[in-house]
Amino acid sequence: MGRTERLLKHSATATIDRRRQIVVVCLLITVAFAPGMALLESEAGSDQFADDIPESDALDQVNEQFEPAFGGDDPSTQLIQRDTNVLDRRGLLNMLETAERIENRDDLRVSEFNSPASDVAQELDPDADTIAAQRSAIEGSTEGEVRNAVIDAGEDPAFSTLLADDYNPESGTASASLAVFTHDFPEEPDLTTVQTDAQTIAERSPGDVTVFGSGIVDDEFESVIFDSLAIVVPAALVIILGLLAYAYRDPFDFLLGAIALVMTIIWTFGFTGYVGIAFSDVLISVPVLLLAIGIDFGIHTINRYREERITGSDPETAMETSLQQLSIAYSIIAGTTIIGFLANLTSGLDPLREFGIVAAIGIVFTLVIFVGFLPAAKLVVDEWRLDRGVPVFSDRPMGSEGSILGSVLPGLYRLSRPAPAIFVAFMLVLAGGAAVYGSGVDTTFEDEDFLPPSEEPMYVQYLPGPLEPQAYTVTGTINFLEETFESSEDDTVTIYIETRMADDTALRSLERAEVDPPSTFVEADGRARTDSVADPIDAYADEDPEFAALVDQSALDGGQPNRNTDRIYSELRDSDFEGFTDQYLTDDNRATRVVYEVRSDAADDEITADARAVAERYRGDAIATGQIIVFQAVADEIFDSAIVSLATAIGLSAVFLIVLFGVFLGRPSLGLVTLVPVTVAISVLTASMRFAEIPFNALTATILAITIGLGVDYTVHVTHRFYDVYEETGDVNHAVVTTLRGTGGALTGTMATTAFGTGVLVLAITPLLGQFGLLTAVSIILAYLASLIVLPPALVVWVSIIDRQPMLLAVGRIRERLP
Repeated sequence: MGRTERLLKHSATATIDRRRQIVVVCLLITVAFAPGMALLESEAGSDQFADDIPESDALDQVNEQFEPAFGGDDPSTQLIQRDTNVLDRRGLLNMLETAERIENRDDLRVSEFNSPASDVAQELDPDADTIAAQRSAIEGSTEGEVRNAVIDAGEDPAFSTLLADDYNPESGTASASLAVFTHDFPEEPDLTTVQTDAQTIAERSPGDVTVFGSGIVDDEFESVIFDSLAIVVPAALVIILGLLAYAYRDPFDFLLGAIALVMTIIWTFGFTGYVGIAFSDVLISVPVLLLAIGIDFGIHTINRYREERITGSDPETAMETSLQQLSIAYSIIAGTTIIGFLANLTSGLDPLREFGIVAAIGIVFTLVIFVGFLPAAKLVVDEWRLDRGVPVFSDRPMGSEGSILGSVLPGLYRLSRPAPAIFVAFMLVLAGGAAVYGSGVDTTFEDEDFLPPSEEPMYVQYLPGPLEPQAYTVTGTINFLEETFESSEDDTVTIYIETRMADDTALRSLERAEVDPPSTFVEADGRARTDSVADPIDAYADEDPEFAALVDQSALDGGQPNRNTDRIYSELRDSDFEGFTDQYLTDDNRATRVVYEVRSDAADDEITADARAVAERYRGDAIATGQIIVFQAVADEIFDSAIVSLATAIGLSAVFLIVLFGVFLGRPSLGLVTLVPVTVAISVLTASMRFAEIPFNALTATILAITIGLGVDYTVHVTHRFYDVYEETGDVNHAVVTTLRGTGGALTGTMATTAFGTGVLVLAITPLLGQFGLLTAVSIILAYLASLIVLPPALVVWVSIIDRQPMLLAVGRIRERLP
């Protein structure tokens, strides 16, 4: 007996001899980990993915150093008004009355209010500095006076920026308007509470006024996850528990398996809570993984134990034999899967790195529970049942001879038996073609990935009260803003430049960079359409002749000034254009930003490439940023992470499998054979994603790691069982059929339970979870089919080469009756 076999036998014997102690210790550990779950904090939305992305860091600097048009650095809340005409007397009063009610709430700490209604009121009464005074100014005016004031206010270009695209300055009409509150809190406020309270006030006020802001968005980011889980978890539990009940066909075995699964979740997320890792969108996939691996380990343990029991072995001998055999497979599966998940540490995104760590820890816990607790608890319960005469409801393993599965599964061997080498070669060619096609799968990253759809799925209206989700408005509001108002940040990119703007060449360099813009940029007379520090210079020059003379004198040969820049900036800041200037130039004149308009129909990746090329035109340290570019940078990182982690996982898994199969079985080459169906499954999965137009995104980026984990899980079971039977009998056909019947039966139960259980995620409200659930179910089915269809002929080819049996590869009809 080799050293490895002695170690496994000793481990199995220790588990059996100390079964009661092991059960007690595992339950105590569960009690210790349970409070950690209460410490879990949620982290939702897109911001978590942008940490450490250079373009995102640049955008943060832009937001910190340049004052926006409204609100400065203080938190702000938007009011969105919709009406036939928001600029008539009634519409203006509705906005101001709502705003006054919000301002009167002391806990909302309103410090400033900007709106078209305020501008119109101040045209009527220049001294109306408060919302109450502005409302009085409107109330004390006639319809005609209000209409004239609206037309006068429209002469200021800034007036239209908060009005819908259908704003008509001649008639003074618009169908929608925006208003902005600024809040003054001494500490970091809870904007969700602030804005939901403001929304409650708006709902009770006249007119159609909606509150919108980052707090409401964050609230829906988080709520949609929990509402989705509230729908899919009960459905998943019904399916999983129902299929587990069929797989075990014994209430005691079913209860033990379910307890072991719950323990796995508690250990993993209790640990996660204790170490302070937040529960993000990506970590939603971890329970799915642990359930899939745990269900597999549980069914195989009970199934293998039953196979030994029906041969007449006593419980302790049956469990010892099962553990000795399964522990090898479990160790290989756990080790390879952990490597696959830890490959996500190569990612540049924190959520994907955290996913790798939590998933790897979870697999370690799964191994401990299903190699230690479940076998020990099974023996303790069986002893108790025997002592009290409690009957065994079923001791028949899945896939046993004479069962439906036992008859159907061996038939899969007939697909490849006439020519296994040709069949394997065909599958590899098919996988190669699928991989080439699948390499074109798209990658996306946007806020909408994390939000519910603008229209609820039809099935939601049939849900009972406790499961009915809240009403979601953010997606519809975002769509309304994009469709109704002028190009926002979504249709612009920003170049952030750190340079000495006081240098004589600074403004000229900005001017030169705008010439001959790329195709995705909006162009006017051969120049890009931009907003920059040149705009307040031109605007002030149009109003002040003395300043205009200074600008002209400072431009020696026309164009932008190339001297006296310090004086120009100083006079701008002393004028009414100070706030306008601060939007584009820092106080120390050492950094500026240029905002370029881009075509709304251009692809984000093309815009990003063009913006980076334009940034290289600038003197100084320039970087392209903005929401489009940040999201594209994250999308690129998601794709790169998926590919790099896949290559790393495949490479390390191959090495690990070669080493472990060499250590445990003395057959290192089996490690490579075991990976063949995994590569087939991954290739077909990526091709399926492209065909179904399902992109890699923040959550589906983990699907390749999941496929590796589940694929290795299934194939190691098949390989190990085949090798055991082949070594014992020397009959390849018998080894394949026995493996398909016994291990294949257990895998069928595992596949059906996890595929249907995770597939119910398609019922999730958010499309992100729905796509993930669908892909997970597909990956499970592909891993299952590949392990039972592709792996057996690959093992036959392996035997023909290693043991020099070329007749196994002979092409011909099946003449013998398969065992």
